Amino acid sequence: MRSTRILAAIAVCLAVAAALAAQPAASCCKSPGLVPEGQEPAFQDLPKAGKKCWIGEVNYFTWEFDKTPKMGTSILIVKLYDKDGKRVSDLAIAGRSDMPSMRGAHDSGQVAFKTNKAGDYLLPVSIVMPGDWEVLLTFTRNGIVIFRGRIAFYV
Repeated sequence: MRSTRILAAIAVCLAVAAALAAQPAASCCKSPGLVPEGQEPAFQDLPKAGKKCWIGEVNYFTWEFDKTPKMGTSILIVKLYDKDGKRVSDLAIAGRSDMPSMRGAHDSGQVAFKTNKAGDYLLPVSIVMPGDWEVLLTFTRNGIVIFRGRIAFYV
């Protein structure tokens, strides 16, 4: 009975170690995946639309809106690539839009991106008033956060 418990504990430790090993060591944007309890996650400001942002040494992505954001709905498009420049869609991406100056007043909540046939990740962003806006992106692999980024813009 005791040896069964020990084996179960070892299996749990190995599973946790494997999950941590699956995370890239670092990203170009230095956005940590793990957050100490009681702290808010850090979101790295992303480069301008169309610029590469590396997620570790394995993937990079670019982002753009379908049109210049204005009142109404704009679609945020994220394109994910492997290190060789081939399109991939093996990560889950979630986004949350809000106005930093009015935190929580227009918060969309965490919403999963959808993928289209081309493999683009798409997120509708509802702009309900002029001012400063942001979209917070969270990238996960196998349920583990591997990158967090922030897109800031003004309408």
